[in-house]
Amino acid sequence: MDTLRLDQPAGGVTRITLDRPDRLNAMSHELVADLHDALDRVGRDRSCRVVILTGAGRGFCAGLDLKGAGAPPGAEGQGPAAARLTAQQHIASLVPRIRSLRQPVVAAVNGPAAGGGLALALAADVRIAARSARFNVAFVRIGLSGCDIGVSWLLPRLVGASRAFELLLTGRVIDAEEADRIGLVVRVVDDDDLEAAALDTAGQIAANSPIGVWMTKEVMWSNLEVGSLQAGIDLENRTQILTTFTDDQAEAVRAWLEKRSPEFRYG
Repeated sequence: MDTLRLDQPAGGVTRITLDRPDRLNAMSHELVADLHDALDRVGRDRSCRVVILTGAGRGFCAGLDLKGAGAPPGAEGQGPAAARLTAQQHIASLVPRIRSLRQPVVAAVNGPAAGGGLALALAADVRIAARSARFNVAFVRIGLSGCDIGVSWLLPRLVGASRAFELLLTGRVIDAEEADRIGLVVRVVDDDDLEAAALDTAGQIAANSPIGVWMTKEVMWSNLEVGSLQAGIDLENRTQILTTFTDDQAEAVRAWLEKRSPEFRYG
């Protein structure tokens, strides 16, 4: 993959680093395709328990590369409207792909996270920001709707509708401290401490049973969409009983009783 790097900085942790630092990791369609491939690869890796998503150099992701994103796969021979819709769907489908990944994703946001970069950060399950991080809904600043790539669904669920409206309509840039204050990120650290902070959170997640973490992520996202408290509780009840039949749950109880670290098998 020419536009990103994968490595394993700790046991059970896979790090995906967007690697176009000369363009602040702006999205080309090659980068989008590589990220889809990386997520598919991670999704098949049973040894991976947590994913860290970050950017190389001075930025997390500056959004779509307006100086040359290239052509999306499958757009050959299409008319202008169909080709543009193909490109839009190619990028936007990253958000539900991140959401559907069994492993939680921790976004380690360094520098700008604008437009599509903001969408990637919002799609993650946990966001940690370096002090250099900057966030904005860039779409509305270039003559487009601020509602793009899942941002208008995700942002109000993280910071509330009132704040989301203001950020979507103005496109203004907010710094890491404001992002922390409004609940967009869970933690702000010095730039030099970002990797360690992300690994610390990833390690705490990886210490829990893989199936318990998977079900927690799945039910939490689903409960953001259900229409009532009772529907949410019904989903929790069935999932909770499902986990009691797993070897991992039995191992967690044995380890607790024996005062040792559990050894999970994912099942």
